[in-house]
Amino acid sequence: MNGADTAWIIVATALVLFMTLPGLALFYGGLVRARNVLSVFMQCYAIACLMSVLWLALGYSIAFGDGGAYWGGLGKAFLNGVTSDSLSGTLPEVLFFAFQMTFAIITPALIVGAYVERINFGFVLLFSGLWMLLCYAPVVHWIWGGGFLADGGIFGETGVKDFAGGIVVHETAGLAALVIAVALGPRKNRTSPPHNPGYVMIGAAMLWVGWFGFNGGSQLAADGGAAMALTVTHISAATASLTWALWERVKFGRASLVGLVTGTIAGLASITPASGFFGPIEALIIGAVAGILCQEAVNLIREKLKIDDTLDVFAVHGVGGIFGTVMIAAFGAGSWAAQLGSLAIVGVFTLVISIALVYICRAIVPLRVDEEAEYNGLDIELHGERAYDHAS
Repeated sequence: MNGADTAWIIVATALVLFMTLPGLALFYGGLVRARNVLSVFMQCYAIACLMSVLWLALGYSIAFGDGGAYWGGLGKAFLNGVTSDSLSGTLPEVLFFAFQMTFAIITPALIVGAYVERINFGFVLLFSGLWMLLCYAPVVHWIWGGGFLADGGIFGETGVKDFAGGIVVHETAGLAALVIAVALGPRKNRTSPPHNPGYVMIGAAMLWVGWFGFNGGSQLAADGGAAMALTVTHISAATASLTWALWERVKFGRASLVGLVTGTIAGLASITPASGFFGPIEALIIGAVAGILCQEAVNLIREKLKIDDTLDVFAVHGVGGIFGTVMIAAFGAGSWAAQLGSLAIVGVFTLVISIALVYICRAIVPLRVDEEAEYNGLDIELHGERAYDHAS
């Protein structure tokens, strides 16, 4: 065990949890109507709790067990055989478990942004739990757990490069978000502006800070690689924020706070898969393109395809993660076959599993609330609480 590595990953674990609670909750909560803000907080918080238990029970074993090329097996269910003395590289294995658990929390939590303001809470929990176990955990095994997309797998000695989750986290969450958004159909009122842009900025700032643990921690060591991953993460986020705001100014005559910080998230998502392979110049390029690319993806999904992915999960996270994964090959750090092939394999798998789970889950619990509940807001209708005396 290496003490410095262990200390850093303990900090990184806390930072990644901080991304969901409270970062993502505030970012998403500020973007919805006031009468739905508590429901967003509830969804993010409950998902964090449920994924933690399921990761302990089955998820970690499926992802990082010794089962084989496609499935980790159940040998490490409930951390069977893992003690405080067990090691994963230079880290206590229980710490590696906890660090990866925070990724298993935030990935289904990202999907929340696609279905806010109209989804049934029971569906959220049932879908999220099954999706993490049947979609996310197997993909983790394929790429990070020594599975068939990793080094020595179907792409030869050098497998897919995905440092911190462009495919594992952002592509999977983005595609699942798109599936649920299509299944739900649009909100009855799509014109309400964000009720609290201040929340959005605070949440985005927390995500930015937490992302240092997300990307820097994925080095799994306290060394120069972690420092470079942290640095390029920051540069990409800052650059994408500026290009998003500039592109808004060019197109609409003004730059918005919500747009600026959404650009931050686009830059963070785009650098995530590449953060362990490049320096600041590549990060500048990736961030500069991401701010414009993801903004145009938002317009495509909303205006051209008319899909109510409410908070633009696919356009920002999905497109950003896919873009960053492709740039690994474009800059020569990975093979085109492995990067594009893995994107295609995981994309098809995610779509199939997500569509199947939507059908299965809505046969058990309702998918969407009724029109009256949607009008009154999910806070009071589903949870009996209200954040404001006169909810807008």
